[in-house]
Amino acid sequence: MNADFIKRVVRAINDGSQGDLDQLAHKIVEAERRTGHNKLADQLQVILNRPRSAKNGRSAPAENEQHLKELPLSKRYGESLATLIPRDELEHHMVLPTATEERFARIEREYAARERLGAYGLRPRKTVLLYGPPGCGKSLGAKRLAWNTGLPLMKVRFDALISSYFGESASNLRSIFVSAQVRHCVLLLDECDFIARSRNNSRDIGEASRIVNSLLQLMEEYDAPGLLVATTNIESSLDQALFRRFDDVFQIPVPGPGEIEKLLRLTLSAIQTEEPINWKQIVEHLSGASAATVVKAAQDAAKAAVLSGKRIVTEPHLEHAIADLQKSGNATHKG
Repeated sequence: MNADFIKRVVRAINDGSQGDLDQLAHKIVEAERRTGHNKLADQLQVILNRPRSAKNGRSAPAENEQHLKELPLSKRYGESLATLIPRDELEHHMVLPTATEERFARIEREYAARERLGAYGLRPRKTVLLYGPPGCGKSLGAKRLAWNTGLPLMKVRFDALISSYFGESASNLRSIFVSAQVRHCVLLLDECDFIARSRNNSRDIGEASRIVNSLLQLMEEYDAPGLLVATTNIESSLDQALFRRFDDVFQIPVPGPGEIEKLLRLTLSAIQTEEPINWKQIVEHLSGASAATVVKAAQDAAKAAVLSGKRIVTEPHLEHAIADLQKSGNATHKG
């Protein structure tokens, strides 16, 4: 454990920052797992999963409930403009090509070292645009960033944000950015093309143009303590001026053969598999499929094995699961 890490632990204890302590504890677990100390990592994870004890004779306030009370509300109806994703719902294990994994890791490193970078007048990456086909893991990427930085994930509700009243959509959007300014969080604009379509292609030159202009201005001024992550399936439809507002823009590609096999094995890690399995052939059947489809194929095969009573996944289980997905039209880029 290096000196900087020890200082962060002591500082978090002194500040009484439970969020920072949680983040540091999870980093310790992940570091032990990376070095092969799986038994110790599992024991530490069990400790972290235990319910927190009461303090001063009263139950510790639920952090999620506190955040929910502070979520931004629409001006007219008082409707919540965002949803807080609980930490236990933050899936964060991703299987990515090395170059893409490094892009995520760089954002996480810069956030962890934000104070050190600031001392040299350097600004960490705070705004990220993830693009790629459906099911490739863009939303999962936002959850992964929230998990690894220890930040809560606040997802914008576009259904509540958009209003038919003049200027109200832009006003709601500003309320969301103000909310992100006063609390540390990962602000997720999932499928942001809903509000960021090119002004040149929009038939509604009124409200649609106003909300794009408002988003551009808010992005230009963005200096919140957390991160902003936007995702899109169709980056070509976004207003070109928006791209310059992001600190980092990168694609989440469909998995290649190596990633497909890793996804299959990871998804099936909790159940026994019958060897030998011709993984190369199984991977070929899933060529071009999204990560979500690969995971679904493995899960369907595992469920079939459990329901058969044998509880061992065989090659036919996997082949049947893939064939069913292909019949339903879900074996390529859906998921």
